[in-house]
Amino acid sequence: MLSKTVTNKTRIKIDAKISLKKNGKSFYWASRFLGREMSQNATILYAFCRVLDDIADEDIEDGLIRLSQIKKQIRDQTNISDPLLEEFLPFFKQMRLPEKALVDLIEGLLMDQKDVNIQNEAELIQYSYHVAGTVGWMMCPILDCRDKKAFAFALDLGIAMQLTNIARDVYEDARMGRRYLPADWVDNISPSEILEASKNPNSKNIKLIKLAILKLLDLADLYYQSGVKGLVYLPWKAHLAIGIAAYVYRRIGLQLKANRVNWQDGRTITSNFAKIQSSCVAFTLLFSRLRKLPEHNINMHQHLLEKLNLL
Repeated sequence: MLSKTVTNKTRIKIDAKISLKKNGKSFYWASRFLGREMSQNATILYAFCRVLDDIADEDIEDGLIRLSQIKKQIRDQTNISDPLLEEFLPFFKQMRLPEKALVDLIEGLLMDQKDVNIQNEAELIQYSYHVAGTVGWMMCPILDCRDKKAFAFALDLGIAMQLTNIARDVYEDARMGRRYLPADWVDNISPSEILEASKNPNSKNIKLIKLAILKLLDLADLYYQSGVKGLVYLPWKAHLAIGIAAYVYRRIGLQLKANRVNWQDGRTITSNFAKIQSSCVAFTLLFSRLRKLPEHNINMHQHLLEKLNLL
């Protein structure tokens, strides 16, 4: 993670790379295709977001208070006092990252500290935008893309990956008292009921959860399809690298389906061989650069229109 005390840029990059390699294996794999400078900048952003997540989970002392203060300082452009923000701000300004995306990301991280009780698909997409779509938005300038037409596609790719996360982590989230599957998909069962269902492979609830995960993966695929279309707005190296990350991440969902959505067995992990296979498929995405630039389907953001009025 980013050091709270070190300000030397070289040290920051080293710490960021360690964080990415440890906590974001799919992205670390894909970052090898970005080129040196883009890869370094992407890993710094990833590490900063990771530290914000640690703060939100109160792995760092007084995390929630500190995170709320960071959000206020960015939103209101007040004097910066937090050492983490002081360290990251020069990079943030240099890359010209969107402030709204960072504020909305922090709002999403704060959401996670309340009782998670997502009611419907709209709330699911809004939450996924906050914690992951915003990261896709911030990645655009990191990848040397400032065409506003690309931002909507970037949001979709981030949302798709978050939906995959939720599908993969149903059991682990329930252990933490969280349920991200929409209530109207699963008869509003509680995290404790999810854990109880995991012990009985023939129970009604375990089948209900399987159907919800399949529905979630189908929804994720819609957002992957949209997000991947927008990769043509990126420079070709970034197009390839993010395409690889998308396909490797989507592979998690494919493996879940192949394993009959046995979510109760724990987190699905992609092997190195699976990463290589997904990467080979991603190379075919480069042919889309020969076609006309796509227009974004506004229906993908029907649940986000109020949040995205600045896009």
